Amino acid sequence: MTQDSIGSRADQDREATGPSIAFDEALRVWIRVALLSFGGPAGQIATMHRILVDEKKWIAEDRFLHALNFCMLLPGPEAQQLAIYIGWLLHRIKGGLVAGILFVLPGAAAMMALSWLYVLAGRVAPVAALFFGLKAAVVAIVFHAVHRIARRALTSWKQYGIAASAFVALFLLQIPFPAVISAAALLGLIGGIDATVPKMEADRSDVGKQAKSQHVRVWLIAALLLLWLAPMGLLHVIGPPAGALGEISSFFSRLATVSFGGAYAALSWAGQVAVDHYHWLTPHEMLDGLGLAESTPGPLIIVTQHIGFLAAYRSPGVLPPLLAGTLGGLITTWAIFTPCFLWVFLGAPYVERLRRNRTLGAALSGITAAVVGVILNLGLWFALHFWFGQVLDQRIGPLHVPNLVWASLDPSALLLSFAALAAAFLFRRGTFAILGGCAVAGLVLKLV
Repeated sequence: MTQDSIGSRADQDREATGPSIAFDEALRVWIRVALLSFGGPAGQIATMHRILVDEKKWIAEDRFLHALNFCMLLPGPEAQQLAIYIGWLLHRIKGGLVAGILFVLPGAAAMMALSWLYVLAGRVAPVAALFFGLKAAVVAIVFHAVHRIARRALTSWKQYGIAASAFVALFLLQIPFPAVISAAALLGLIGGIDATVPKMEADRSDVGKQAKSQHVRVWLIAALLLLWLAPMGLLHVIGPPAGALGEISSFFSRLATVSFGGAYAALSWAGQVAVDHYHWLTPHEMLDGLGLAESTPGPLIIVTQHIGFLAAYRSPGVLPPLLAGTLGGLITTWAIFTPCFLWVFLGAPYVERLRRNRTLGAALSGITAAVVGVILNLGLWFALHFWFGQVLDQRIGPLHVPNLVWASLDPSALLLSFAALAAAFLFRRGTFAILGGCAVAGLVLKLV
């Protein structure tokens, strides 16, 4: 590549991302984005679009959509990865690091404070009543997410079949989540699912500048990989004195590599493994954590920090429980979010090639269809454990059929859940309205 062509590409990239932007100004804007990023991935992406595209005009519409397409290819929270990628477009590596860290920081701090409150005062009557209401809201929010994603993702009978198969595999057969996702990708490939690439303006990333800084990127990727995996290795060496910290690091590091399909899909596996396999928390506590995550800024998958906190708090090893819980939450957050920088910095120079790869697109179409079944499994699992005090596992051949103990049914939980579902589906209320209404209703039902 000649110097002239390198310069031309650099000029084009500056045009696509607007005029030169001072880094300190970008820093202030990323702080603002982080503090306003409520409402799950859709709300967070809408916030970034409003501020970066409509208000600041730092990035063109087609470039924003192009960046979002790239981030949808990656495992992990797509909203945070979109922030990392746009930060990288604006200020390269330091921009990506700052945007990604700030996007997570407020939510992580809030979730840590709420986790402390949860273990110290969670059984106090007003707090317990508040969490009761939040559980009903979460049931409605998850089922509404299933409906919303299904309308967008399921466009053929093949995709409906993959979604139904994923639900049966998880809910009735209890097949591990990674195996379900792998099978969905394979079915997408061999089933010939349409993966038409949307028509957009061609990508104009600064290839020349990337080439000149290739050695910096390679060293950064190596450092991120080492930093991501180092805690797992260290905790493995420490062994039992670290309590549950080793298992926390290992499990959430694995989760970070297979969490395609967004936060709800990843939480389906994380919640059920944490509850049914490791017994770190109960289904009700998982619902509480998701309610807390819905009410804080940042990625929804920050709820995994709550899981890690409770796991380490209850199995602290030689550490004081609160210190162990804090470390467990921080290690979880590290294991989940550090790879996001790795995936973006690895793929950023090859965005156009990845986005236009039809084979990869077909596999991802299969995964997207499976995600509908995965989230439906999560919603039904949450709902049954909220409505019934006892849900037994009954084996019928290879099937695991929920055996509901009807004497343990909580009518107030059922009533509040259906009220929340009506608010979401019939009255089309937003997440905050549902969370607030259910929190107040929970206080009334349990305290009055």
